Amino acid sequence: MKIKYLSLLFLCLTLSFSPTISAQLDVPRGSQKAMVSQRVGITDIYVKYSRPSVNDREIWGKLVPYGMNNLGFGTAKESPWRAGANENTIIKFTDDVKIEGEALKAGKYGFHIIVKEDNTATLIFSKDHSAWGSYFYDPANDVLRVDVTTETVSHTELLTYSFISADATSTTLALQWEKKQIPFKIEVDVPTVVLASFKEEFKGQSGFQRQNWEQAANYALNNGGDLKEALGWVNGAISGQFFSQKTYNNLQIKSQILSKLGREDEAVAVMDDALKLGTVFQVHQYGRTLIGQGKKDKAMEIFKLNAKNNKDTWPVHYGLGRGYSALGNYPKALTHLKKALENAPNEASKGRVQANIEKLEKGTDIN
Repeated sequence: MKIKYLSLLFLCLTLSFSPTISAQLDVPRGSQKAMVSQRVGITDIYVKYSRPSVNDREIWGKLVPYGMNNLGFGTAKESPWRAGANENTIIKFTDDVKIEGEALKAGKYGFHIIVKEDNTATLIFSKDHSAWGSYFYDPANDVLRVDVTTETVSHTELLTYSFISADATSTTLALQWEKKQIPFKIEVDVPTVVLASFKEEFKGQSGFQRQNWEQAANYALNNGGDLKEALGWVNGAISGQFFSQKTYNNLQIKSQILSKLGREDEAVAVMDDALKLGTVFQVHQYGRTLIGQGKKDKAMEIFKLNAKNNKDTWPVHYGLGRGYSALGNYPKALTHLKKALENAPNEASKGRVQANIEKLEKGTDIN
């Protein structure tokens, strides 16, 4: 009796842990999966798709019919092309973007294309990104439609998505298959995205480091950010927080922000304070910046101040040489460059000074 009971128990346990009959093995597909990505600023763009091959087939107008079509399966009465094979082609944007100038929110989208016979196409971004192909396509889920022009290219056997160009604020994504290319431009408002990310990062560990507040203020200053907000950020770096410290760097950033706000007297006073903390090289570079801004007399004042505080060091003579050159006094500029050449610390520095000496001897400004 006991043996029968144990046998029955074993059978029940075996049935409880046996795999379901619907389980399938993972085997290679005919159209392999692929993914490509591109970063624009700090925004990531991903494309996940499957790659069918041409395989001597007629693609456009045949395998991929023109226009909308009834595919004979699913709930859709009319469907666009799935822009790949198998499941939805998926495009994901980690931040808001513009597609050919049209706004599209951050998110994950099912990507479809209506290919047309006149070398144009309509791109469709659908909020339904989990369907199989276009069989269940519903236009009510469309978030954006954009019309583009297609291009003729050399033969591409495997359907390929690639980012064919990229710069600081945009990229061009193209689908290439057979001899057709369907490109579209993706733009990102990088400064807006970056500044918004700073505010989020400051809620975490990044908010406990002075240099991060300085970096954020400097980025806002140079990229069209809110200057009043930037001023608050740099003021926090200078004083009022446990990590605050007054430095040449953050005072210079504050001075530039004040100047851009039109508060010039305050900007000058803050910069005078900064110069007291600057190294010989920082002060030298500030003088060069002033020359670049056309403020030659003010630059000369800075170079002389640097010479007073750091007597007979090679950067101060180099700076005085640049200052006198900017004012057109080449003989005096030569005198200081020759002194700089004598005490330059290495061959690379000597080479730069010597090159400028030769320019001055030919009557050419070295700035």
